[in-house]
Amino acid sequence: LWVAGSVALGALIHNYVPQQSVQTLLSAGGVFVVPLAVLLGIPFYASCAAILPIAIVLLDKGVPVGTATAFMMATVALSLPEAILLRKAIKLRAIAWFFAIVAVGIMLSGYLLNAIG
Repeated sequence: LWVAGSVALGALIHNYVPQQSVQTLLSAGGVFVVPLAVLLGIPFYASCAAILPIAIVLLDKGVPVGTATAFMMATVALSLPEAILLRKAIKLRAIAWFFAIVAVGIMLSGYLLNAIG
């Protein structure tokens, strides 16, 4: 079900979001594009297989590899619904530390991939 939804969202982005709009958004974001990609990935709840069609469409639209990868990694590693479920077993402070450390690692990975790719 998640994969089908992801394919549908990828198709919508591919067919209805002009590449020029994506390029304008990326150039306006500057150095904040990677952290924005991480923040946009957090509300999604998807596996790597489910988020892959969206990442492929983003790459086709001109999103840098590091930015698309940061979005994909944040979707899988920093899922808000999973954090809500973890709240029942782990203290909020530990979840916050986990999110912060993983988010910084994802952003560094995104910047590195953008620099070399």
